Amino acid sequence: MIPVPSELTRALKTGDNFLVTSHVKPDGDSIGSMSAAGHILKSLGKKFVLYNESGLPGKYTWLDLPAKIHNRPPDNNFDWIVVLDSASPERPGEYIADRINQVPTINIDHHPDNPDFGSINWVDPGFSSVGEMMSLVARQLNLELKGPLAHGIYLAIVSDTGFFSFGNTTPGVLEVTAQMVRQGLDPGQINPLITNQWSVGRIRLHGLALQRSEFVDNGRIGIICITKDMLKNTGTGPEDCEGLVNMLLKVSGVKIACTLREDDEGGVKMSLRSAGQDDVSRIASHLGGGGHRNASGGIINAPLQEAREMVIAGARRSIQ
Repeated sequence: MIPVPSELTRALKTGDNFLVTSHVKPDGDSIGSMSAAGHILKSLGKKFVLYNESGLPGKYTWLDLPAKIHNRPPDNNFDWIVVLDSASPERPGEYIADRINQVPTINIDHHPDNPDFGSINWVDPGFSSVGEMMSLVARQLNLELKGPLAHGIYLAIVSDTGFFSFGNTTPGVLEVTAQMVRQGLDPGQINPLITNQWSVGRIRLHGLALQRSEFVDNGRIGIICITKDMLKNTGTGPEDCEGLVNMLLKVSGVKIACTLREDDEGGVKMSLRSAGQDDVSRIASHLGGGGHRNASGGIINAPLQEAREMVIAGARRSIQ
C-alpha cells in the first residue's frame, strides 16, 4: 500500500486554513474521516471548516466532532481544500467542484476509479476505508489514536468493512483497530451508537422490501426494488434503505445482491454487493457507476423495471 505522501503531511503542517469535505449523502466512512481530519487539524492548531452539502445525518449526531459540519457553502478563503472519500471532483457537490481548480486540493481516497483530481493525491484502493488512511496520517504526525479521533476512525473503518466481515478486512486494518482499543477505544460502548439508530418506519420498510425480494438465475442473484411509494407509505427516506442489500447476501447461494431505489431527483439508485471473487464494480462501471469489487453503486438513468433488467443482465455476465 502507498504510504502517506510527504507533501501531504507538509501541507498539513505549513497550511493555516483548511476546508474539509466529503461526498454528498455521506456514509460512515465520509463522516468518520471528516471528523478524524478535523481532530488532526485541531491538534496541529490549524483553522478549518467542515463542510458537506448534505449536512450531518441524524444517525451520527452522537459523534464527538471537532467542529460543526456546515451544509451551506462557506465564504472563507482557504489555503487548502481536503476532499475525502470522493471518487470524482463532482461527488462533493457543485460548490467544491467549482473550486477545486481555484484552491490547492488534497485528494484522499480509496476508490480505484479516482482520476487523481487534486494538487496532492493519495489514492490507494488497498485501504479498507479513508478512515484507515487518516489513522496513518495521524500516526505520521505523532498523534495518538485515542478519544474522539479514534471514534471517527473506528466509525469509518467498521462502516466500510461491514464490522470486519468484508473482503477488505486486512491485517493492517485489524492492527489499527487493535491499537485504538489498547489506547482506550471501547467497541462495546461505541458499536450500539453506530448500529442502534433505526426508526419504526425503517423496520416496516425493510419488512416490506424483503417480502418483495426476488432471487433469479437459480438463486445466484438477489434483487430488491424500492419505489417512492414504499418510502412514502412507511415515512422513510433514502438513508433508511441502507443495509437492505447486505440482507440478500445472507441467503444461501446468493453471489450478487442488488437494491434499486427510485430517486426523487430522477433515475434509479443502484447498490451492489458480492462476496468472494465476484466483481460488482464491473457491473457498476458498465452502468455509469463505480466502487469496489465487493461493494459498488451508482445512478441508472432509466425507469425502475428497465434498470432491474440491466442489472440482472450485468450480474449474469459477472458471476464466476
